[in-house]
Amino acid sequence: MRYHGSNGAERIRVRLSAQDPISYAGLAGQLRPCPELRLLGEQEETDQATVVVVALDRVGEEEVQTLRQLRRGPSGRIVLVGTDLDDAGLVAAVECGVVGVVRRTEATADRLVQTILAAARGEGTVPADLLGRLLEQVGRLQRQVLDPRGLAFSGLSTREVEVLRLVAAGHDTAEIAEALSFSERTVKNVLHEITTRLQLRNRSHAVAYAMREGFI
Repeated sequence: MRYHGSNGAERIRVRLSAQDPISYAGLAGQLRPCPELRLLGEQEETDQATVVVVALDRVGEEEVQTLRQLRRGPSGRIVLVGTDLDDAGLVAAVECGVVGVVRRTEATADRLVQTILAAARGEGTVPADLLGRLLEQVGRLQRQVLDPRGLAFSGLSTREVEVLRLVAAGHDTAEIAEALSFSERTVKNVLHEITTRLQLRNRSHAVAYAMREGFI
C-alpha cells in the first residue's frame, strides 16, 4: 500500500528510535500530524524506512554502536536529534552515516520535517555553528592523521587509487607493476593492504567498493 500526502506525493516513511519512551513519544507527537510523513509502527516493516530519526542525549561509545547498527541495517538515512553534541560526538555521528543533525532544543516540528525531507533527497543538514566545528575537526584530522600517512578521506592513498584504477581496467599484476614502475610484490602488498584495512574480500570487491564510492 502506498501512502500519499496532500499534494499527491508519496509520503516519506520514517522510523523513530530513542533512548527512552518519553523522547520517543515526544518525537512521534510532533511528526505524526505531518502530511509529508508516515511513521512506521513498531510492528510494521521498519526495514522499509526512508529516514530513521534517532534521539540521543549524547554521542558516546554506546550511542556510536547504536548508530553503526542502524547504518548496517536495511533502513534509510539517519537524522540525529541530540542534546549534548561535542566535537568528537559530532564527527563520530557523521562517520556512522548521520546526514542530518538537529539540536533537541531546536527540534520543532517544522525543523524536523525540513531535515527529514532533505535527508530523503540525499542532502545533509547541520546547524551552521555545528557545521563550522565539524569542518574544523575534519581539517585537523586531515592535517594531523591522514596527511602523514598519505591518505585522503576516502581511506585510499593516491597510490592505492592508481592501482585500483588499473585493476578496474583489466590489467594483471605484472602490467600494473610495469605501468607504475613498481615491483609485482609492491602491487600485491598494496592490494592486500586495501582489502585488509577496508575488510574487503578480494581485488574485485575492492574495485567495486572504489567505484561505488566514486574514488575511481
